[in-house]
This record gives sequence, structure tokens and C-alpha cells, in this order.
Amino acid sequence: MKEDERIKKIIQKLRQTYPEAKCSLDFKSPFQLLVATILSAQCTDKRVNEVTPKLFKKFPKAESMAKASLPELENYIRSTGFFRQKAKS
Repeated sequence: MKEDERIKKIIQKLRQTYPEAKCSLDFKSPFQLLVATILSAQCTDKRVNEVTPKLFKKFPKAESMAKASLPELENYIRSTGFFRQKAKS
């Protein structure tokens, strides 16, 4: 079985098994989903959803977040825990 076929079968099985599955993280773009996922490590999705609106308002794009200083990012995400490492990521 080719890799593509294998992946399609896995996705099909997951959709059958979990038809109502939804991501509990709030996001509006792939960038926001990536950031929210990083922040969710060792943290609740509820907490991430409380932190990200202000974070994404200040840094709406990857470029703006990349230009931010680590201390500035750390202040926005402090309550998610492990904020220094997450800010670096």
C-alpha cells in the first residue's frame, strides 16, 4: 500500500470513529493554530483561548510576532506556563 493510500485510510477511519471531533482551540488561520498549539503544551485549551485574543491582536502575522522581543512575548503568554521556552518557539 502506498503512503498516500495509507494516509487516506487512516483519515477515513478517524472521521468514521470521531465524526463530531472539533478543535477546542480558537483560531482563524493556520498561523494562529500553530501558535495556539505551541501554547497548549502543559496548559489547558481554555487558558490558551483566554491568552490568544490579545496576543493575535498585537501580533496578527508571523512576521510581526517574529520581530517582537522575547520579554514582550513572554508577558503576553506568561499565564500559559513554560512561557520562556514557548516565546522562543
